[in-house]
Amino acid sequence: MSKSILKQIHSSIQNKKKLLAILLDPDKTTINKLSSISKKIDAIQANFIFVGGSYVENGITDLFVNELKQHTNIPIILFPGDYSQITNNADALLFLSLLSGRNPEYLIEQQIKSVPFLKNSTLEVIPTGYILIDGGTNSSVLKISKTTPIAQNNIELAVATAIAGMYKGKQLIYLEAGSGARTAVNLQLISEVKKNIHIPLIVGGGIRSKKQLNQAFENGADLVVIGTAFEENNDILNH
Repeated sequence: MSKSILKQIHSSIQNKKKLLAILLDPDKTTINKLSSISKKIDAIQANFIFVGGSYVENGITDLFVNELKQHTNIPIILFPGDYSQITNNADALLFLSLLSGRNPEYLIEQQIKSVPFLKNSTLEVIPTGYILIDGGTNSSVLKISKTTPIAQNNIELAVATAIAGMYKGKQLIYLEAGSGARTAVNLQLISEVKKNIHIPLIVGGGIRSKKQLNQAFENGADLVVIGTAFEENNDILNH
C-alpha cells in the first residue's frame, strides 16, 4: 500500500477526520457471508476492517481474510486473540500488549510466539497498548486472559496505564469495553485519556448507535471500532 496504516491514522487526525473500523470475528461470521457483509461495510464508508476474536480456530483467519480481500479494498487490520490468528494476507497487525492485566502470557509471551512468523512477514506491525475497561459483562477477552478490567470510574488508573503504554513506545492506545459490552467506555474516561497522550486513541466495545459513536468521537476517540452491534444489525449506523 502507498501509505502505511499508521501514517493514514496520523494524517486523518491532522486533517480532523474521525475514523471508523468494523470488527469481524471469524468465529461469529461465516465465510460465505463475507460478500454481502463487505458491501454493507463499503456502503457505510468504514475506513478499516479489523479481523480477530478470542476463540478462532487455527487456520481460519487466513481463509477468512483471503476471502474478505476478494470483496473489498478497505484495509484489513488483524486484531488477534492469540499468535495463531496472524496471516500475511492482511495489511497490518495490531501488535497488542494487554496493559490493563498482569498476565505475562498477554503482556509478552504471545508476542514472542508470533516472532518466527512476523520476521518473514510483509505485515505492517503496529505496537498497541490494549486496555480493558469494565463493560458490565464477563467478556471472552476476560475469560481467555484471566485478567481484571479497569473500573469505569477509575479514570486515574486508566489514564496512568495509557501514559505508561505511550512511554513504553506503543504507537496506539486501544480502550476496549469488551465484546458484547453492556456499557461503552465512559466518555469522561475517553476524554481524560486523550488529554494525556499524544498518540492516536482507539475506542471499542458497547457502542450500539450513531449517537454513541459521535459521543465517543466528540470526547477524543480518533478511531472507533464497532463489532457486535454491526453483527447484530448491519444498519446500526443509520440510526
